[in-house]
Amino acid sequence: MGTPDYATIIFKKLLESKYEVVALFTQPDKKVGRKQIVTPPHIKQYCLDENIELPIYQPQTLKDEEVAKEIKDLKPDFIIVAAYGQILPLSILEIAPCINLHASLLPLYRGASPIQDAILHNDEFTGVTSMLMEEGLDSGDILGLSYLKIDETTMIDKLFYDLSNLAADLTIDTLDRFDTIKPLKQDHKSASYCKKIKKENGLVDLSDAFDLVTKYRAYKYWPGVFLQNGLKLKELELNEDSSLNEEGKILKIEKDHAIIACTKGSIKLTQIQAPSKKPMNIVEYLRGKRLELGDNLS
Repeated sequence: MGTPDYATIIFKKLLESKYEVVALFTQPDKKVGRKQIVTPPHIKQYCLDENIELPIYQPQTLKDEEVAKEIKDLKPDFIIVAAYGQILPLSILEIAPCINLHASLLPLYRGASPIQDAILHNDEFTGVTSMLMEEGLDSGDILGLSYLKIDETTMIDKLFYDLSNLAADLTIDTLDRFDTIKPLKQDHKSASYCKKIKKENGLVDLSDAFDLVTKYRAYKYWPGVFLQNGLKLKELELNEDSSLNEEGKILKIEKDHAIIACTKGSIKLTQIQAPSKKPMNIVEYLRGKRLELGDNLS
């Protein structure tokens, strides 16, 4: 049971293993983009592209008794869950051991956006937990953990990829050792939670360069980062994080980038996107707006 690319990498590993995958459950196809093109979830598209012949179920809700019956009829030994996008009701949890691959070191970052939260908190380590699911949100017993070291340059797309591969290996390891694993209770007092990311989370200002770049690293995947005036900052990196400046001042214009001041620190900005426009190099944008050294970007 899974939906995005994180789940697809785990799914692929299962298909290559000694275990037999009897069915795939994923979210319904959705209308995407301005043209509202009906698009299947990443994991379903993978099956279509690779001509994988497997029953694919896309129920609107798991609360329907018919869904539980369909799963029972499959007679699974295990139900593997990875970023599925729906809460599993007790009627499904009781069918077989449900193992969730959660992209954090539980009990940290229970919820919808653990990978982004690890970056936003500038954690030194993150990882993946295999967990025996129960009715609570990511609160079940721990079956296994895999750790990953990260730093202040780690980008969200690379972290997604690395954690997906960690999760895939941990899935097989957990299944191989399931009969001998002694599940570990989570310390619920140490739990933290992360919410589903919304578009407005990408709103940034130019007050602190380090904080801005941290948000950029976490949100580049989606929703991106943008200023109050709607200008999207598409490609940037930290220039320095200690100088005190006039917020938004253009400090330097080079061949393919510009140095933009934050109240504290500055950023090296390479690509932007104005509202309803295509992405473009910052130098071209400044030239078009007739902005020069000392002018203000924001």
